[in-house]
Amino acid sequence: MRKPRDFDAELIALQDKARDLKSRKVQQLGELVIATGADMFSAEELAGALIVLTETKDAGKREAWAKRGAAFFQRRARRTSSATERDAGGTQAQPGGAQPPSGGSRPA
Repeated sequence: MRKPRDFDAELIALQDKARDLKSRKVQQLGELVIATGADMFSAEELAGALIVLTETKDAGKREAWAKRGAAFFQRRARRTSSATERDAGGTQAQPGGAQPPSGGSRPA
């Protein structure tokens, strides 16, 4: 005979996982703000800039922002890789070792 499923326990586990994912997303967004130097702006300035980003429908602008963002992460990955090589005595770092803190590649 089959064991009955504990839907309540499964629901609690899913809620815990969702809470963990949300916390990680918030942390990564904070790390991104710091990494880009945007932490020098007030919360109101950042909120206003993000609102403008979400309201922008111009595909050309969005594509240009996405390219700048990709270039930012590539520079950081190279910088992290070269620092790793120095720390390891000049040995090669593994490709793809540096990941962007945002965790996603959605254009802004």
